[in-house]
Order: sequence, then structure tokens, then C-alpha cells
Amino acid sequence: MEYLPNYLAATGNTPLIALPNLTRGLEPLVLAKAEQLNPGGSVKDRIGLALIEQGEREGKLAPGGTIIEPTSGNTGISLAIAAAAKGYRLVFVMPDKVSEEKRSLLRALGAKVVICPTDVPYESPESYYSVASRLEREIPNSYQPNQYRNQANPMAHYRSTGPEIWRQTDGRVTHLVASVGTGGTITGAGRYLKDQNPDVVVVGADPAGSIYTQPDDVHPYLTEGIGEDFWPETFDPRIVDRWVTVTDREAYTMARRIAREEAMLVGSSTGTAMHAAVVVAAELGPDAVVVVIFCDTGRNYISKLYDDEWLRAHGLLDGDDPEE
Repeated sequence: MEYLPNYLAATGNTPLIALPNLTRGLEPLVLAKAEQLNPGGSVKDRIGLALIEQGEREGKLAPGGTIIEPTSGNTGISLAIAAAAKGYRLVFVMPDKVSEEKRSLLRALGAKVVICPTDVPYESPESYYSVASRLEREIPNSYQPNQYRNQANPMAHYRSTGPEIWRQTDGRVTHLVASVGTGGTITGAGRYLKDQNPDVVVVGADPAGSIYTQPDDVHPYLTEGIGEDFWPETFDPRIVDRWVTVTDREAYTMARRIAREEAMLVGSSTGTAMHAAVVVAAELGPDAVVVVIFCDTGRNYISKLYDDEWLRAHGLLDGDDPEE
């Protein structure tokens, strides 16, 4: 018989998938690392158990305790799956721009969800980072894994995502493209690939308005889960060789193209990464192998990214859908 011991064990070993329609006319081989096929539907599934086990090793998380985390949703889903077998309670603090699908999913997994305003500075007591820290102080036997500071985040990708890409490409990968939020994915996977071949080029895809590429013009944007208004400790910017700034319109348009042309339902963070990958691949020759991280499933964004009226209301779709 062939079976896994539990749902969490299905994490990782996601396939690389060619994108023949989206990359028509481009010379390199462009491959999607399909992280939406993880149990919780995102690349964040790789860090949930690692974050919890780090707290247990440090004695900060005891049986029956409460896990508190600021998250745009995907890390919360990952933590919820990992916590289910361990009996921890869950409180997730989220910005108000996060889709209703993610909020409902976290509640379905047994978590309490606290919503905070998006359009406030990082240091504001109303920010979801500050509220999570306050709740950790107020709730007995609670622990905040803090994906923005916890080095178990990039290490999980150094131990899994990077080695998988290296093995799956037989060491031929020349470029890694990933959108950047906490920086854990691009730092861990990028560092591993560079340790194998220092010539691997790591490309960061960043939403317009994020501190990474627009430090003098940080402002709110609609794309969820990536970009920041501060520099996380889990991100090593030295790993990134090149940045591509991507607007909300470019990210949302590309995500919808991925769904329609490649039949892969993805979120806007994946649209951001794929737009950057196309920009980079257009400059490369046939010997290049470009791996782009497909961050999460689009099923969490049906009411936003895949709703024409929502897009029009936010100025991301003019008149009739140009893809139709």
C-alpha cells in the first residue's frame, strides 16, 4: 500500500511545469515551480511546521498553547495544518485587504481571525504586526512564530525548495525568479542554488509601492502577501542580483493570463513573479533555464482577482475584459 502518515506529509516535491503558451516566442526554457499544489495551496506550507518546531525547541511553545501570527493568510493556513496534529489554538492577525476566502478558510480550520487596517505604518499600534505582538503579551501561554524574524523560515527553503529545484533541473537552472514578502523563499532557495553554482541569477519581483524597490515611495497596493513597508530579518538582500518592479495591473493581468492560457489558477503574487520572469526571459538565449516560483492558488481570490466588477472598481480593468 502507498499512503502518507498525515496531510502535512504531502508538503513539498512540487513539480516543475513548462509554460508553452505564455512563453511562446521566448528563447529560454521557463518552468513554474507549482507551489499551489502543496496541501494548504501555497509555498508557505514549507515553513509552518518548521516555525512551530522552532518554538517548541526554544521552550516558547508549550502543549495547549496559542499560536499568534501576523499573516496575509497563507502562512496562517500552513500553521493551522501543522498545528492540527499538535493541539494548539490559533489566532491570526490580518490586514483588511486580504480576501474573504482566506479569512473564511482560516476560520474553517479553527482559527480566530483579527482584521487590522492596511493603510497604517508598520510601527502603528493598529498595524497587524503591532496587534499580533500585543496579543502575544496579553494571552497566556502564547507564542508568535514571527515569519518576519524567524530564521527557520529561510532555512526551510534552503533545505527543501532550493534542493528540489537543483535536482529537478539537473543543475541546469540559470535564473530563479520569486516575488518577495518575508524574503524567506528567495533567501533560502536562492542561497542554496548559489551555493551549488555562484552564477545562478536570483531575481526579485516586487509590487510597486513596496520598500524593496521604491524606498522613497512606499504606498499601499492591492497585491496580497508580498512586498513590505519594512525590511524583515528573514530577508538577505545580498542574495538578489536583480529586481523587477511590477504594478498591480501587470500582476493581475498576468495571473488571469496564466489561468486562461495555461489552466493554472494562481494568485496575484504569482502574477507578479511571472511578469518579472517574462521581462527577464526576453533578454536571454536558448541555453537559459528560468525557474519561477508560483506562490499560491487562485482559489483564494475568486471574489477579487477573478471578479471583473471588482477589478473595474479598483481601476484594474477598463471596459470589456481585454483577454476576451
